[in-house]
Amino acid sequence: MAQYIEQYQRRRLISSYFSVVLSIALVLFLLGVLGMLVLNTKKLGDHFKEQITISVFLKDNAKPVEVDQLQKSLAMADYTKSAVYVSKEDAAEQYSEDIGENFQEFLGYNPLKNSVDVNLKADFVSPEQVTEIAETLSAKTYVDEVSYDKPLISLLNDNVKKISLWILIACAVFTVIAVLLINSSIRLSIYSKRFIIKTMQMVGATKKFIRKPFIATNIKLGLFGALIALIALAVVLYYVNNNFPELNLFQDIKVLLLLFLSILGLGILISYLSTYFATQRFLNLRTDDLYY
Repeated sequence: MAQYIEQYQRRRLISSYFSVVLSIALVLFLLGVLGMLVLNTKKLGDHFKEQITISVFLKDNAKPVEVDQLQKSLAMADYTKSAVYVSKEDAAEQYSEDIGENFQEFLGYNPLKNSVDVNLKADFVSPEQVTEIAETLSAKTYVDEVSYDKPLISLLNDNVKKISLWILIACAVFTVIAVLLINSSIRLSIYSKRFIIKTMQMVGATKKFIRKPFIATNIKLGLFGALIALIALAVVLYYVNNNFPELNLFQDIKVLLLLFLSILGLGILISYLSTYFATQRFLNLRTDDLYY
């Protein structure tokens, strides 16, 4: 009978530890994902901004030397990420592929123009700056038209700002939820040992002596949960980086290391504080209150 009770108590203890570790790991993993979103919001926004193309259409009488000078000047400009010359023949071929038929056979000629497709650096993709660049290019005598999606640029800038704000708010809210969830798990774990705590106190053990083993145990559980969360986060980062290499998630190793250390430290800190205040609560309770 005694052996059965001992096995039952051991299973309960293992189950209690498992639930604490699992809750810490899940919460810290989600916090890590949110942290990565916060750190990479600008990078994601920059990636989408740099996909916007400004097409500089050239007049048919534009001289090759003028076109060459324009392309070189654009390539060397501070605001340019890339500048690619697209001949009217290449443009016609691409357009025919897009619509699924040869429009030149129907029209009898190629109405498209030679152009230089410019992708700007993210810091210069704003309605005001793009308008200024377009006006400068349009002033050249051999440029026929400068075309770009003005509404898309405004929409993209507004959405990046909104998404950044909401991610920060979500991160703050989730941090509070993380603290509450981990605190609840640890308090429930300590609640099951409230009679042991009170018994130790009644035989003369000091509060510090009683708290010490609980704090040590839960810090180990917090550390273990944080390590599980970090392993899961590393797997997710590896998967995302392989599928979206343009994001260069592993480019800023120092930032990633700081994030990982923050998650590890947060797991230990929350475990320590939750254990301290939970044990303090039961140490201050009267014996009669332990049954409620």
